[in-house]
Amino acid sequence: MLLLFGIVIILACVLLGFFVLIQNPKGGGLSGTFGGFGNQVMGVRQTTDVLEKGTWVLAAIIAVLCLTSSFFVDKNAAVQQQSKTIMEQNAGRPVPQPTAPPATLPATPQQQPAPNKK
Repeated sequence: MLLLFGIVIILACVLLGFFVLIQNPKGGGLSGTFGGFGNQVMGVRQTTDVLEKGTWVLAAIIAVLCLTSSFFVDKNAAVQQQSKTIMEQNAGRPVPQPTAPPATLPATPQQQPAPNKK
């Protein structure tokens, strides 16, 4: 499912970039170069409206897909992958053994001063 979301998001990003590059910012731009045929069929006014609406629609599609794809991510997959990686890294290493015996407590307890009674 995440693969499908990824493909659709990338496709929408490419289309969004194309729409942004074609738009006419303040005269000129790529829409003036490629807009000769589109101006004759749809007119100049409709071309900019369609490109602006397409930009907003594609941006909204990308935002919605990015937000909804997070619901399909397996939360336990990262923890399982991390523990698997740690186990693989430590597979060839010997288990460390303590080199010195633990320290023992003295046989006689030390005397503590008696509390002051008033």
